[in-house]
Amino acid sequence: MKVHVQLDSAPGAGAARSRELAETGAGGLFTFEGPHDVFFPLVEAASAVDLDLMTNVAIAFPRSPMHLAHSANDLQLLSRGHFRLGLGSQIKPHIEKRYSATWSRPAARMKETVAAVKAIFTAWENTSTLNFRGEFFTHTLMPPTFDPGPNPYGPPPILMGALGPVMTRTAAEVADGLLVMPFHTQRHFLERTLPAVDAGLRESGRTRDEFTIIPQVIVGVGRGDDQLAAAARGVRALLSFYGSTPAYRPVLDVEGWGEVQPELNALSKRGGYTEMASLITDPMLTTLAVVGTPEECATEIRRRFGEHADEVCCYFPGYDVEPSDVASMISSLT
Repeated sequence: MKVHVQLDSAPGAGAARSRELAETGAGGLFTFEGPHDVFFPLVEAASAVDLDLMTNVAIAFPRSPMHLAHSANDLQLLSRGHFRLGLGSQIKPHIEKRYSATWSRPAARMKETVAAVKAIFTAWENTSTLNFRGEFFTHTLMPPTFDPGPNPYGPPPILMGALGPVMTRTAAEVADGLLVMPFHTQRHFLERTLPAVDAGLRESGRTRDEFTIIPQVIVGVGRGDDQLAAAARGVRALLSFYGSTPAYRPVLDVEGWGEVQPELNALSKRGGYTEMASLITDPMLTTLAVVGTPEECATEIRRRFGEHADEVCCYFPGYDVEPSDVASMISSLT
């Protein structure tokens, strides 16, 4: 199983951090929309390591498909064909209040975003006329001055991040792969995600062999009581943050924990982050995340996803993870 790990570096540190992560045996690096731009660290990584690179995810709605296409095409060149464009929708408050962008019909808008980016890629690859006319986007102008031409490595694949059944089905219908959002459980993955994937693939006339599924896992790894306690604190904090969002309640509902979500949401609005983490019980911790020694984490990740996925993205949130522990976990998975 190929393991992708988070490239969590500030500008200027991406190359060195990429080399450090490569030494753990990671097969790929991914970035997310956090305190820094989602694309810039991958530019640095592309010059430093020969690993798969991926945005996980770039928020689509505030960006034009043309912006996304150019960024993805250039990273495909820089990485010598090892880049994948991971796109996500985010939730309405962030789109409207943080990005000051438009939120409407998210699944339909994501579907058209993917179609528009692919149409732009096709025009560049085939040196053909760009003529995309959709409900949300229109791209009909591509003078030679702005056309990079065919990419020697081909256009990069496009993956979509999704959690709910509608967005998951949409991803399987139009994208090249699915990034399963990290706040989930094995039961939710089996009972909600995979059936939605199969429904979308039927719409596209494809099989699972033609579609990439990459589960994302929140991992608390360590050796000894102190390390494991620190890892659990970091994981609990992230789980409580995710769980405070109403869109994630269906995951909790599947496990019978739905009543916790409004409590987390109310505390988040008061800034009660310490109290929020205390609501994540031990069963919730070990069901929503993977916690243990490197070998235990590897065994659990393989048990949950080994039958359905050849790749996994691992987050190590809010604690100082030992590179040797990451290396041991990856060694046990690959």
